[in-house]
Amino acid sequence: MSTTAEVGGGSGQLSNKQRRILAYLIEHADDQTYFKSRLIGDELGLSPKEVGTNMRSLQDGEFAVDIEKWGYSSSTTWMVTQ
Repeated sequence: MSTTAEVGGGSGQLSNKQRRILAYLIEHADDQTYFKSRLIGDELGLSPKEVGTNMRSLQDGEFAVDIEKWGYSSSTTWMVTQ
C-alpha cells in the first residue's frame, strides 16, 4: 500500500500539516520508532510546537501508525509503531 493511500484512509478531516506529519511518520516508521518533534519539524519546515500540537491530534485517529507521547528532553519524543 502506498503512503498516499495509507494517509488518505480516514484522513479527510486532517489539516495539511497533519497530513504532512503523518506521511513522514508512515514513511519512516519501518526504520525508526522514536521521533523528536524538533527533528520532524526540521525535516518538514515546521516548528517543534507546530509538530507537537498536530501530533496530539494524530494520536486520536486511526491511521497506519500508532502514536504515543513517550518523553520530553530537549524536545518531545513520540513513539510511533505500525
